[in-house]
Amino acid sequence: MLNNKIPNLKVIAFDADDTLFVNEPYFQETEEKFCGLMRDYLSHQDISQELFRIEIDNLKIYGYGIKAYILSMIEAAMKISNNTISVEVIEKIIEYGKELLDKPIELLDGVEETLQTLHGKYKLVVATKGDLLDQRRKLHNSGLGKYFHHIEVMSDKQEQDYADLLKRLEIKPEEFFMIGNSLKSDVLPVLALGGYAVHIPFHTTWAHEKIDHKVEHKNFAAFEKITDILPLLGT
Repeated sequence: MLNNKIPNLKVIAFDADDTLFVNEPYFQETEEKFCGLMRDYLSHQDISQELFRIEIDNLKIYGYGIKAYILSMIEAAMKISNNTISVEVIEKIIEYGKELLDKPIELLDGVEETLQTLHGKYKLVVATKGDLLDQRRKLHNSGLGKYFHHIEVMSDKQEQDYADLLKRLEIKPEEFFMIGNSLKSDVLPVLALGGYAVHIPFHTTWAHEKIDHKVEHKNFAAFEKITDILPLLGT
């Protein structure tokens, strides 16, 4: 378990959604509205399961983000209704998606304090999944963009995706430190490459990002809040 200052560290990377600012609760709120919209066809649980199945099937085509989610909701509505859904319902789904895109940016506690403290001491980057335009918009509107040297919106977060990022940053794995709320996406691939990773849990996690085992590794630590990383980084 990581508990000492990391030697030779050059880059600290942060996930964006539910690490820097709130995201998943907005998707859950939208899913509730979608299930309500389709309640005449199936139970809430069945609608939710069908939407999730379609989302996962579509990841390889659309990737992550709100626009992909809108398309998956429309496809789910068509399948659930056996292609009898009205244009008005499709318009309502698109409206839900636009509402998601217009959600206010809510920074998580301690984020700006942490970035202010680390800025200038390390090269800070964002390494996140999602839609490029939307993620850049959120970073700009949050006021956090000024702290980051580089913003990487990744199509996925597998080992190879991180290896490509390290190559672009011209650093070795042992010079890289990743912080995020997902063990599956933010921690395990980085540890596998030989980098360092910290898990900062968020109170709710998308089912696709959950794992069913504990993580034990000399380069890994888990903290309750983001400011807890500062002593580890010698600040």
